[in-house]
Amino acid sequence: MKKLLIASFVVVGLMCGAFLARAKANPTKTPVLVELFTSEGCSSCPPVDAWLNDIDRTQPLPDAQLIVLSEHVDYWNHDGWKDPYSSHLLTERQSDYERSLRVSEPFTPQVVVDGTGQPHFNSPQQVEQVFKSAVASAKIPIAITALTINSSGIHMHLNVNGENASHGAEVFVAIALSHAESQVSRGENSGRHLVHTAVVESLQKVGSLKKGNSFDKDVELKLKTPADPANLRIVAFAQEPGPGRVLGAALQTPQAPNVGH
Repeated sequence: MKKLLIASFVVVGLMCGAFLARAKANPTKTPVLVELFTSEGCSSCPPVDAWLNDIDRTQPLPDAQLIVLSEHVDYWNHDGWKDPYSSHLLTERQSDYERSLRVSEPFTPQVVVDGTGQPHFNSPQQVEQVFKSAVASAKIPIAITALTINSSGIHMHLNVNGENASHGAEVFVAIALSHAESQVSRGENSGRHLVHTAVVESLQKVGSLKKGNSFDKDVELKLKTPADPANLRIVAFAQEPGPGRVLGAALQTPQAPNVGH
């Protein structure tokens, strides 16, 4: 199983800085979905977990709303530490990406941007181009409204405006913990206190979007485990089958409602 070099994410920071220096201010922010496949059993992952937290907190791209998801895979669980946030469903999602992106085998940490961009961090030019292309890509509007969270689950109204969609798509909703942490006692990260951002608790397909049509319905989701509503975030996105390109995304939290486009 391959691992990305930690040093490669230094390049990410440098290239993001170079990109930002040339970016023009734009009051309309384009949502960009950033998925990180990670594991508490992987010693190369904590620096990238920290990077994800940093871009979520600072939102460094002026033209973009970076919507992040930390997706913990389960294939490291045999190595002495069972990641409490891991899910085989997320391992399967990563495997689907490996096929669509033509990657020979799964590895952690892996970042996928808007479903099709997979930066190779030993190439600064490619890192810059992935983010630049994601920001420049037109997105369809998605709105999460009437969000309520209680002990039995989550209720929301979800509208995906597909009038300008060039392709059909699948509509997903992720429930994520805004903040999570662990004291690891075994495995490659033994003795480390790990902190995570936007940890996916569940990821469900809630419908399909036909080309030129809209998706407009109430959505009910059950919570995987009891959670503090203030620590939850809801991410909805439309993605071409494959999985392929992300056509649009939106983030909503109980404390700070936000509508994506």
